[in-house]
Amino acid sequence: MKNKLSRASLLAAAVLAAAGGAHAQGDVSFNAAVANDYVWRGVSQTDNGATVQGGVDYTNGGFYVGAWASNVDFGSDADIEVDLYGGFRGAFTDALSWDVGVIGYFYPGEEDLDFVEVKAGLGYTVDAVSLGATAYYDPDNKNTYVEGTGAYAFSEKLKGLASVGNYSFDGGGDYTNWSLGGAYAFDVFDLTVKYTDTDIDDAVAGDVADENFVVMISKVF
Repeated sequence: MKNKLSRASLLAAAVLAAAGGAHAQGDVSFNAAVANDYVWRGVSQTDNGATVQGGVDYTNGGFYVGAWASNVDFGSDADIEVDLYGGFRGAFTDALSWDVGVIGYFYPGEEDLDFVEVKAGLGYTVDAVSLGATAYYDPDNKNTYVEGTGAYAFSEKLKGLASVGNYSFDGGGDYTNWSLGGAYAFDVFDLTVKYTDTDIDDAVAGDVADENFVVMISKVF
C-alpha cells in the first residue's frame, strides 16, 4: 500500500510541477458539468445519484496537463474524486492521431482507493466519422481497461456516440460495458444523452452496474 500511495503522490507532484513550469503561451480552458449520474466504465460512481463536476486543462503544443473533480458515493468515507493527468498527443497524418499519458485517481478520506494508470491511444477521423481505441494499465493492481469509441457528426451541432470497453482485473471479475447516445451543442451549453450497460451480474455489483440513461449538461470555457 505504501508503494501505491507513493506512486500516486509522485504523480500529483509531477503534474503540479509540469503545470507550474509550463510556458505562459499555452492555452488554459475550464469545464463544468451536471448530470443525473456519474457513470464510469459502465458503473455508477455516485450510487445512481446526481453529480456536479469540473476541471481545468492546460495545453501547449502536444503537451497537456489537467485536473478534474466529481462527487462520488461508494458508501465509504470518500465523497470526492480528484483526477490529475498529463501527457502528449500528436498526429501521424491528417486522419490518424495518437495520445499517451498518465492519470491519477485520488479519493480524499479513503486513500486506499487511490490508483494510477498509464494510457496509450489512437484516433482516426475521416469526413464525419471518428474512431478511437485506448488502452489503460494500472501497474500497481495489474488491471487493464481497453476501450473503443465511435462518433458520427450528423451536423456541426449534432453527433452520435458509441463505445464498448472491457475491464480486466488481476484478481478476476472481468466485465464488458457499452454505451450509445448522442450530443448536441447548443449556443450556451452541450447536452449529452447516453444509454449505458454492463454484463455484470446484479448479485455482484447490485444496481450500480445496471442499464442506465445518463443526461449531462456541460460547458467548456
